[in-house]
Amino acid sequence: MSRILLLIVVLFPGTVLADELNSGDTAWILTSTALVLFMTLPGLALFYSGLVRAKNVLSVLMQCFAIACLVSIMWMLGVYGLAFGDGGSANQVIGLGNVLLSDISLDSMSGPIPEIVFFMFQMTFGIITPALIVGGFAERMKFSAVLWFSALWLVLVYAPVCHWVWGGGWLSDMGFMDFAGGAVVHINAGVAAIIAAVMLGNRKGFPSTPMAPHNMTLTVAGAGMLWVGWFGFNGGSALTSSSSAGMAIAVTHISAAAGSLAWMLCEWIKYEKPSVLGIVTGMVAGLGTITPASGFVGPMGGLAIGLIAGVVCFYATQYVKRVLQIDDSLDVFPVHGVGGILGTLLTAIFYANSFGGLATDEAYSILSQLGVQAIGVVVTIVWCGVITFGLLKLIDVFIGLRVDEDEETEGLDLVLHNERGYNM
Repeated sequence: MSRILLLIVVLFPGTVLADELNSGDTAWILTSTALVLFMTLPGLALFYSGLVRAKNVLSVLMQCFAIACLVSIMWMLGVYGLAFGDGGSANQVIGLGNVLLSDISLDSMSGPIPEIVFFMFQMTFGIITPALIVGGFAERMKFSAVLWFSALWLVLVYAPVCHWVWGGGWLSDMGFMDFAGGAVVHINAGVAAIIAAVMLGNRKGFPSTPMAPHNMTLTVAGAGMLWVGWFGFNGGSALTSSSSAGMAIAVTHISAAAGSLAWMLCEWIKYEKPSVLGIVTGMVAGLGTITPASGFVGPMGGLAIGLIAGVVCFYATQYVKRVLQIDDSLDVFPVHGVGGILGTLLTAIFYANSFGGLATDEAYSILSQLGVQAIGVVVTIVWCGVITFGLLKLIDVFIGLRVDEDEETEGLDLVLHNERGYNM
C-alpha cells in the first residue's frame, strides 16, 4: 500500500493525501514542542526567580517546575481530551474522550503530523499558562495551594477556553481569531493572576517598602530564553513547516524588538534612565501581544502591535502598581492580560490587507471581526474571573491560601522547602 501511495506522489506531485505523514511538518512541531517547554523550564522560571527577593528565589523555581510535572500528568490522564476531544452533542462547550490517551496509537494522525506529536505540543501550552499565573501571587502563597489551584484551574478554566477556540468549540465556529494563545493563554493567565493578587492581598510592606528584583542577571537570561522559545510558541502554532510559520516567527521577533524599545523610551522619558528590567518587560509585552495575531498579520502589523504593546502595557503597569496599588507581584495582568486583550482586538485590524495583513477574503470586514474578537475577550475574562474567584475561595476554606506574616518575613524558601537559594 505504501508503495502505491509513493507512486501516486511521484506521478502526481501536487496530490495531497489525507492523513499522510509529513516528515518536515512533524520535525518542526517536535522542535517547537521543545522550544515551548524551554520557555517555561528554564525560561520563565529564571525570568520570574530573578524578579523576586533572594529569600523566595527557590519557591518560584519550585512552583514552575512542579506545575510542569503536574500539568504533564493531568494532560495525559484526560485534560487533553477535554480540550481537543470530540464532545459529541456537547462539542460546542467541551471535548470528551482520550482518557489515558486511549484513542491515540502510533497510526493516529492530526492532519499531516502524528497525533502524539500534537498532544505533546499542546501540552506545553497547558504547562506555561498556569505557570504564568505564579507571578501574580509570588512570595506569599502556600505551595500546597499553588498545586491545588493549578490542577483545578487547568481543568475548569484552561481546558474549556482552549476547546472553544482551538478544539472546534463555539468561539471557533464564530470565526474568533487566536493564532497562538491571546485569549487561551495570556488573557486567561492575566485575569487569574490579578484576581489571585487581590484575594491574597499585598505582600507585607507593599507599596511603601522597596521590593527590588534580587538578581537581574537571572531575569535577563530567562528573558532571552523566552524570546527564543516564543518562536516555537507562535511559529509552531502554524502546525506546518511553511511560509506561514516563517511569517509568524518574523512578526514575533519584530514585535518583541519594538515592544522592548517602546517600553524603554517610555521609561527613559518618565524616569530619565532606561532600565534593564524595563527593556526585558517590554519584550515580553511585545511577545504576548503579537501572539494572537502572529499568523494573521504582516511585518508592518508586527511592528505596530509591538510599539503599541510597549506603550500601553507600560502605562497599565504603572496604573495597577501605583494608582490601584494591587500587588500583582511580577506584573502578569498589565503585561500578559492587557497585552492579550490588546493583541486579540488588534488582530481584527491588522489582518486586513489595507494594513499589510494576510486576509484572503476580499469582503473581509474589520468591524465585523472586531465584534467577534470583543465577544471572545469578554467571555474569556468573565469565565476565567468567575471560576478563578470560586477556586481560590474554595481552597482558602479547606487549606488556606497564604503563609502567615512571620513565614512571609522569613521567606518561602526556608519555610516551605527548607532550602536557601544562596548559601554564603
